[in-house]
Amino acid sequence: MSRESQTAQPAASDRPELPGKLPDHLRAELIAFRRDLHMHPELGHQEFRTTAAIKARLEKAGLRPRVLKSGTGLICDVGTWDGGRPMLALRADIDALPIPDAKTHVAYRSTFPDRAHACGHDVHTAVVLGAGLVLAELDRQGLLPRPVRLLFQPAEEVLPGGATDAIESGVLDGVGRIVAVHCDPRVDAGRIGLRAGPITSACDRLEVSLSGSGGHTARPHLTTDLVTATARVAVDAPALLARRMDARSGMSVTWGRIEAGHACNVIPMHAELSGTVRCLDLGAWHEAPDMIHAAIDEIATMHGAKFEINHVRGVPPVVNDPVITELLREAMAVRCGAESVEDTEQSLGGEDFSWYLEHVPGAMARLGVRTPGDTAKRDLHRGDFDVDESAIGVGVEFFTATALLDGRRALTQSGR
Repeated sequence: MSRESQTAQPAASDRPELPGKLPDHLRAELIAFRRDLHMHPELGHQEFRTTAAIKARLEKAGLRPRVLKSGTGLICDVGTWDGGRPMLALRADIDALPIPDAKTHVAYRSTFPDRAHACGHDVHTAVVLGAGLVLAELDRQGLLPRPVRLLFQPAEEVLPGGATDAIESGVLDGVGRIVAVHCDPRVDAGRIGLRAGPITSACDRLEVSLSGSGGHTARPHLTTDLVTATARVAVDAPALLARRMDARSGMSVTWGRIEAGHACNVIPMHAELSGTVRCLDLGAWHEAPDMIHAAIDEIATMHGAKFEINHVRGVPPVVNDPVITELLREAMAVRCGAESVEDTEQSLGGEDFSWYLEHVPGAMARLGVRTPGDTAKRDLHRGDFDVDESAIGVGVEFFTATALLDGRRALTQSGR
């Protein structure tokens, strides 16, 4: 259930003053904007209406957004970059999930039967849009120390993630640092969760096909006993990898599907396995394809089976830069007090924000969206997912503070 609760904020008397507060009229507009997106969710690479809505609002503010060459998603610079210190980018993902919206008690329920913003991307979009509008006003007043890029990225939910196409289209040109938030229904609205280093997991899809001569179960010695070979791959490959990879990498191969044969007395000629590869460590994720191939090769060869592997790269882990993580901590402390920041654990979920961090340093924060006092257990990627909408304003002011502190730091370092 959505709540526009006025989440209590820590006293500000002992915090330094920083411009960029969100005016009430814009706060209400952003909630309405988020609800409109929630009613009209669009899947990855299909976010045409969403892109048009963002573009129109930025243009109304006098900004010049540029739609990505894929036709969905856009970037927009607030302020003019002079070619000096590269810009800070604020990233939002804009796509929805192909699942039904199970909420029946809100007016902004999805109007499409099999699509829903069940991961909070509508909130992320409203946060970055709002931050851009506030920063644009500060820029007009001469209070924005450095330009900032707004990045609205499509297709985060589509492997290997829309970030890869966005990067190829040049969204990081002129960008030196990048930050993002992700909704967290386990954290109260008015708070954020931070972690330096890995904050999400790598996740790939693994598909293995085995083949052999097959034959009668009465004479397995004259066949490639493919069912046995498949069973050994299913059991032995994860076991081998557990001994060949550093246990601290947290790499795990887990099968979700095994298929072989059609009759009890026929050894089949073909078998398949598919599952996921998850890894907590970036270095181990890079090593994983070769290690997995070698392990399966050993097992299949021992049983005389031929094999093919389709290792579909998903996303690497998001590894938060410690300096930028500290910048986010400072920004939130200035806005809401040091007690509004909590430490968070590494998630086994994947996030394509990680692809940006292969090119520039950055960090992702977990944005609290749970109404304080709500004891119900809620999670992402569920049809009943919703947020306390006061989190939108918190996210906007968190990002404006981040941009201002980053800009001031840049001016200090340059001696200006």
